Amino acid sequence: MEQQLYELFVQNNGYLASNLIRGNRSLYYQLKTMLESGKVVQIKRGLYRHTDYTEDANWGEVCRIVPQGVLCLFTAWQFYGLSTHVSSFVHLAIQVRKKPVLPEFPPVKIYYWSHDFYEVGKEQTTHNEEQISIYDLEKSVCDAIRYRNKVGTELSAEVLRNYLKRKDRNLDKLMKYAENMRIATVLNQYLSVML
Repeated sequence: MEQQLYELFVQNNGYLASNLIRGNRSLYYQLKTMLESGKVVQIKRGLYRHTDYTEDANWGEVCRIVPQGVLCLFTAWQFYGLSTHVSSFVHLAIQVRKKPVLPEFPPVKIYYWSHDFYEVGKEQTTHNEEQISIYDLEKSVCDAIRYRNKVGTELSAEVLRNYLKRKDRNLDKLMKYAENMRIATVLNQYLSVML
């Protein structure tokens, strides 16, 4: 019975906009049943994601559609395993004054950064056999400190704590980025408590 609705999710890479089933009571009730059973989660009003699809499966697609975008913040923290928090959005940084064309699925949250912040720590890598553009480990940690008031100090501390546990950490590089981003004093305060 849910097969027809599931096929709509498949066609849209695991996402479904409610306008695709508008006027179809049968599909609407199937969606309601799938929500109640936990097979589908609501991301925002009118947008749903099937739980069979992992959120990070679409990162390569987003990077193809928005080639000037760089995966950042929550998406980068998830990629590096720095946080247990999973966002419903793909977080993407682009330069100020750029006007990207965004995909309908998955939902993307855009951050407009100045040239100096945008260029630091950009790198290309592969994920799920697709090319992605993402900020490196140290820049991602610095972003957690820089955005501590917006994302919450607990999340910032979690990111830094998990970074410090890693064997591949590079504290010299971290401090260099922190100085360039003008957050070295705050980072030192965090480090003095944790080290």
